Order: sequence, then C-alpha cells, then structure tokens
Amino acid sequence: MSNMKGRHSMTRITVSSLVVALLLVGVAIAPRPATADDAQDAQQLVEKARLTFETFAADKDYEGMLDLVKRAKGVLIYPQVLRGAFIFGVSGGSGAFLARDEKANQWNGPAFYTIGEASFGLQIGGDAAEIILVALTDRGVAALLSTSTKLGADASVALGPVGAGASAATANLSADIVSFAKSKGLYAGLSVQGAVVATRGGLNKAYYGREVTPTDVLIKRTVTNPQAAGLIGAVSKVAGGR
Repeated sequence: MSNMKGRHSMTRITVSSLVVALLLVGVAIAPRPATADDAQDAQQLVEKARLTFETFAADKDYEGMLDLVKRAKGVLIYPQVLRGAFIFGVSGGSGAFLARDEKANQWNGPAFYTIGEASFGLQIGGDAAEIILVALTDRGVAALLSTSTKLGADASVALGPVGAGASAATANLSADIVSFAKSKGLYAGLSVQGAVVATRGGLNKAYYGREVTPTDVLIKRTVTNPQAAGLIGAVSKVAGGR
C-alpha cells in the first residue's frame, strides 16, 4: 500500500512538473499586446542582438558560422535563452531576425520573435545561452516568417560545426536552418530541434509604431527603424550587402 501511495505521489509530482513546464513555455511564446515598455524592450533587444552577433563573429571557434552567414538568407539572434530543468526542462527567450534582400543587396529588419521548448529527461539545474539561427534556404526563411513554426518539422535544422575544421564542415550542411549556441562564453551544443519559434507582435508594433507582420518588415520593407543600423551593420559586415 505504501508503495502504491509513493507511486501515486510521484505521478502527481511528475504531472505537476509537466504542467508547470508547459505553462512556462506558453508564456514564453504566446503573443501579447504592445505595452508602454515594449519600445524600450525592443531597442534593448536589438542592441543585445548586435553585441551577441559581434561576440560570435570575433570568436575563432565560430568561423564556420561566419562562412554560413556569408551565404545566408536570414539570421535570427537570441541574446539570452534561459533553460531551467527539474525532471522536465523548459527554455525560452526573445530574438531579432534580419533577412537578406538579394536583389537590393541589403539586409532588412529586424522583426522580433520568441523561442520556447519543453523537453523530457532527467535534468536538474539551469543555464542561459546565446543562440544564433542561420537560415540558408528560402524554405527556412518562409518557416520563420510564419506566426509560429516548429524547428525540425516546418524547416529542417542542424547543429552548426564549431572549432577546428568547422569551415570545411559547413560545405556538407544541407539543412534549412543551422543553429549555433554559447553558454557562459563556451560552446553549448544546445539543440533547438523541436523548439517553437513565434512572432512577438507587441515588440514589432512598438518598434515600428503600428501593426506589422514579419513579412511587412523583412520582405515588403514597408517600415524601417534607424535604430537598427548598428545591428544591420554588424551582420552586413560579415555577410556582405548593406
């Protein structure tokens, strides 16, 4: 009888942990209306994204990423993705996405996104990672332009090569999106397979002063914001264009 009670107690704890994890992911990726603080949050996110990209670009271990960025169609930068775990893991963060206009030879954006993921496994602890997603194909960009997309399902995703020989390894990559991550300054090896990427409508509206979609910002280019010049310049310096 005591064993049955123990099993029932563990089941309740497990179910409760799952519910909490899923709720946290929902908070991370759910769209919300714009607030008075969103414009400031958006600008801070753009500056943090610039710093993150420049940090990766200055790291010799990420020369493979730089090679991919030179032929990329889009770059989505997450300055901080938090990952905490106890039985069930949960992660989430916000990022800025730039897309290349190949005809005009320029980079457009940013549009704002979240990333969230619930994962199973015996994990205890938590960390924070910087993540850059490099979209190499039109399919990868199209998936990211949608309101919500699941990496690995709506677009193929691969873990980017890092360290010695990384540049040579990039030639064999055929994924729509390639991910790179750092955790506390070190290569994290963090897989984003199964993660859900969704738009942050509130930040997009606050940053551009009206309701816009990622397509409006990145493809149609119906709106721009001069405050994005630093981020666009940092990506253009590596990728080419303006």
